[in-house]
Amino acid sequence: MVTPGLDGYRPSWQRPEHDDLAELARAFFTKEVIPHAQRLEQQGHPDRSHYRRAGELGLLGLSVPAAYGGGDGDFTHEATLLHEQAHTGEGSLGLAVHSGIVTGYLVAYGTEEQKRRWLPGLCDGSLVGAIGMTEPGGGSDLQAIRTRAVRDGDVYIVNGSKTFITNGAVADLVVLAVKTDTSRGADGISLLLASEFTRGRTLDKIGLHANDTAELFFDDVRVPAADLLGQEGAGFFQMMRQLPQERLVIGVAAVAAMQRAVELATAYAKERTAFGKPLIAHQNTRMVLAECATRTRVSRVFLDDCIERHRRGELDVATAAMAKSWLTEGQCEVVDRCLQIFGGYGYTTEYPIAKMYADARVQKIYGGTNEIMKELIARAL
Repeated sequence: MVTPGLDGYRPSWQRPEHDDLAELARAFFTKEVIPHAQRLEQQGHPDRSHYRRAGELGLLGLSVPAAYGGGDGDFTHEATLLHEQAHTGEGSLGLAVHSGIVTGYLVAYGTEEQKRRWLPGLCDGSLVGAIGMTEPGGGSDLQAIRTRAVRDGDVYIVNGSKTFITNGAVADLVVLAVKTDTSRGADGISLLLASEFTRGRTLDKIGLHANDTAELFFDDVRVPAADLLGQEGAGFFQMMRQLPQERLVIGVAAVAAMQRAVELATAYAKERTAFGKPLIAHQNTRMVLAECATRTRVSRVFLDDCIERHRRGELDVATAAMAKSWLTEGQCEVVDRCLQIFGGYGYTTEYPIAKMYADARVQKIYGGTNEIMKELIARAL
């Protein structure tokens, strides 16, 4: 199925290898994961076997160097995978965090020993990664984190808690943001590679039911000093360097969801009749679909420009914030308007558009709320 308005469209960065990757990913999600969707939603977390299978197929760590078990590609390959996941409607595997974020931190800042210790497992699916930034007392304000890490010889003693952690219920490794010096503000933040922690609740959310989001607790947890990621006090800078990619990852999912919503609504409008003719024959329905298709086309072109900029190392903080906020706002608007075309059926879980509606809302929250994104954009004016 092709999104109206995107017929024949091809991003400038897309090559035949991306087409092959997309086909492989689409087959994996539709044939091996989605058939288990109802069970996965009931259990509240993905199957570890699906991570391992993704690893066997070479779908994990696509931008990780081959020397560490990865695909030796770049962000365009990660974007292709994440687009297919969102476009097929698969929502259990936390690949956006696992491959789109965690492996990037290790590649960028890890020592040779850290890379060889963690990356092969993350790439073959035997390990699952998460990132621990958000805390119960604050989300988007990263400078205000309170989790402490006190150096004691060759270990850090960590105390604190994190919440809303994607992959938290199944993670083996957490890139953990901590305060190593409470007197220095942003310069007192460091990143640790934590593999020991206590899992709290798996949170009950209004959407993304098959993807685990959990609380993590650290009570005198001893993390080897060798598991410091990069330099002490460099954590805030490291996160600021990586957040544009995280926000671009969110934008990829947003546009894929918009495309899927328009496709589903267009197909339904052609089949469903009202007042003796198909819904698509009614002017209001046509106008809504035309507006949604246009918003989707413009969003896709903007997204691909950001991907190309990021591939060249030129994606700045403000533009990434524009992408995250504008694309997720568009996702929520387009999905909502497409749901309306389904009428009462759109409010039933029998139709995928209902799940898409519930899943979309968090896109405007995580990765930095859209309000924070607008502040970042304004600072650059």
